[in-house]
Amino acid sequence: MADEKRPITAEDLYRIQYLEDPQISPDGKHVAFVKVTPDPFEKTYKRNIWLCRVDDGAMRQLTRGDKDVNPRWSPGGKQLAFVSTRGEKPQIYLLPTADLGGEARQLTSLDYGGHSPSWSPDGVRIAFLAPMSRDERVADDDGDSPPEPADQLERKHLNERKAETEALRWDPRPMWRIPYRQDTSYVDERYAQVMVIDAAEADDSKPRRLTALDADYSEPQWSPDGRSIFTSRTTTPEGDEPWRAMGVYALDAVTGDETALTSGDFSFSAPKPSPDGNWIACARSHIGLTDMPSRLALLPADGGEPRVINETLDREILDWAWAPESRLALSVESEGNVLPWHYDPAADSLSQAHSGVYEIEQLDFGAGGLAAMTVSTPQNPQELYLLQNGEFREVTSCNHELLDEVIVQPIQELRFETPHGEAQGWYILPVGYEAGAKPPLALNMHGGPHIAWGFSTKTMWHECQFHAARGYTVLYCNPHGSGGYGKDFMRKLHAAWGPVAMDDIMAGVDALLALGFADAERMAITGGSYGGYLTGWIISHTDRFKAAVSQRGVYNLSSFYGTTDVPLLISNEFDAEPWENHEVYWDNSPLRYAADIKTPLLLIHSELDFRVPIEQAEQLFAWVRRATETPVRMLRYPREGHSLSRIGEPGHRVSRLTEMINWFDRYTG
Repeated sequence: MADEKRPITAEDLYRIQYLEDPQISPDGKHVAFVKVTPDPFEKTYKRNIWLCRVDDGAMRQLTRGDKDVNPRWSPGGKQLAFVSTRGEKPQIYLLPTADLGGEARQLTSLDYGGHSPSWSPDGVRIAFLAPMSRDERVADDDGDSPPEPADQLERKHLNERKAETEALRWDPRPMWRIPYRQDTSYVDERYAQVMVIDAAEADDSKPRRLTALDADYSEPQWSPDGRSIFTSRTTTPEGDEPWRAMGVYALDAVTGDETALTSGDFSFSAPKPSPDGNWIACARSHIGLTDMPSRLALLPADGGEPRVINETLDREILDWAWAPESRLALSVESEGNVLPWHYDPAADSLSQAHSGVYEIEQLDFGAGGLAAMTVSTPQNPQELYLLQNGEFREVTSCNHELLDEVIVQPIQELRFETPHGEAQGWYILPVGYEAGAKPPLALNMHGGPHIAWGFSTKTMWHECQFHAARGYTVLYCNPHGSGGYGKDFMRKLHAAWGPVAMDDIMAGVDALLALGFADAERMAITGGSYGGYLTGWIISHTDRFKAAVSQRGVYNLSSFYGTTDVPLLISNEFDAEPWENHEVYWDNSPLRYAADIKTPLLLIHSELDFRVPIEQAEQLFAWVRRATETPVRMLRYPREGHSLSRIGEPGHRVSRLTEMINWFDRYTG
């Protein structure tokens, strides 16, 4: 009963488990996946590979290294390749599965690791990616390798010398293109190269490198005949933001000879060949631009014009996988849900495979129409589901123990009119809500700016339920510019990041207030990344909110352009470089209006955020502090990057939630 349960807390984050990378076995009897468990003591997450039996959902843990990812079945299903960082660098391991047991064998022992394994169709070889610099590739071509150390002491000294040499290479640190830093680290001169290794057990097994460019190659995919390996890389290795112009290539699996399969004005990436060898599915976008929504294209293997699958559908395809029968399983984002669709290339037909209220994050497609999916719902942050013959069933219970203890509030849809057309939002009433009450409001806004939230957004499930547990009516919505509603809806935000979205969001706030579910005099606002931008924009253009928490936000578009790893995002969105039209950058920067901020403001930012560098928050903090009497405070989280709220240290994530709700409470009463 609900009254026997308790409200969810910030610390419950430590108990929420997530699932990654489902992989169906060749015989369709098992699904391998990665289970992710927070480890607050070690300030990290445990990742182990588990096995789920398709017929009855029986679970078995396969690895216990706590740092194991990327499970990939051999074609016969007798081995499972995976990647583990049990040592200093990620390496590829093989695990026998004939008896669903046995010890894992380390296959690679590369100085800088290997990842993204892909089995050849005959199960004899594995293609994978390994980072190497130009000098390291030259030494590899020459067959140079250091002599084996005589003993452990000599090995220790050699490793120390190697580490010292590596450190000196970056003192001072050179920068030669943009981006020069990503995630939480600086870019070095090592690029992901395609390698092939014999999977048989042999002491002298040595990887063979197929590529030799200063470019990062994408996860390799074998052709069905085993003669070629499909991958993608930038077509402009010397250019900035190299992922803006990508091409698909076929590598000869023996010689490494590279054949371009794409050209022209479009960028193609992440190729996946069909089992019958007729098609290669890949993402497609205009070179240098952000397509809205992005397109999924099929390249004819024998040449010819690509076939774009979702041109008419006008919705985002987030993930895709081939079935052995050469049909595609797709996850399609539309109006607050991410649902499974099927595409049959032979008939050129696209159809929805199942309907409901949920979001697919990752999927795999097996024989007989079996689909395995990681799914979040309004009631559960994530579980593994199977879909076959119209039957959609949950087969894991990773979060059931927690859910049996806590109150999960229903999520209600809210459709409302804005000056730019209809928009969609959602609200959650607080725990213990009584009819006629008017609790404080917690408004949350998504980033992107072109992503979308919905009924079941995994990354926001705990945060929204926590706000409701602390007595707030929660509101979030997809203003114009969000994905899931088609090209025209997304383009409405172009060159108008602040005004258009603010119109929509405030219309949503007023629609909720009209229902009587919140107190207009006790409203709090928050958001991250572009949502942080909107927080700064809205509170500098209205004083309706009593508390604001702005997270990892963009506040000065010009300085953001000069420090981020994605400067072309801004020039594409506002149709100008900053030196060509500084006024449009400044007019659309929340910092310009900082002196008008009257809402008490808490700024949360990560010190290693290289997507939105911390200088953005430093500027807004200084301006509000110096130009106003408004209460302003800033929290800097060490060791964290842009994804603090999603994958940051568990303790930091709990701290962020606690600091946010305390700020809300202080100023909304």
